[in-house]
Amino acid sequence: MEAAFTPTWRQALRHGLSLGGLVALVGVTGALLAGMVAPVPSVLWFVLAGSSLATGAAGGVLLGRRGTRIDARGIRTAAGHEPWDRVVDLRAERRGARTVVSVYLVSGASLQLAAPYSGDGPLAEDPQFELKVSALSHLWRSHRIGGVPC
Repeated sequence: MEAAFTPTWRQALRHGLSLGGLVALVGVTGALLAGMVAPVPSVLWFVLAGSSLATGAAGGVLLGRRGTRIDARGIRTAAGHEPWDRVVDLRAERRGARTVVSVYLVSGASLQLAAPYSGDGPLAEDPQFELKVSALSHLWRSHRIGGVPC
């Protein structure tokens, strides 16, 4: 049995808009510095800000869909792989403006999963977060006691 948890399209869009805002800020700052040397037409400001925002948003949406994969061997994230026998606990916790899933390991370390998560606001919340955490917890418990066939 295998499962994948990725951010919702709204969460990916929010991530993209945030990244796009940063890219636009860098682009406009560069144009301001260039404007000190030579005059910059006003139309160029709008083109620069709009294209930077759109480019950053598209990149953020594409990169913001990375998540967590669960299989018979354990939990896979972008950071690595943790086998089931190293997982001691799994729980939803509030971290800043988000509720995330934290995985506690035998070593005492904890790992925060990239997805699922739910945040404050219309673009950050995941209406199915509790259902996903329940499914993730069920998979962990099943693998821990050997109830899920490989």
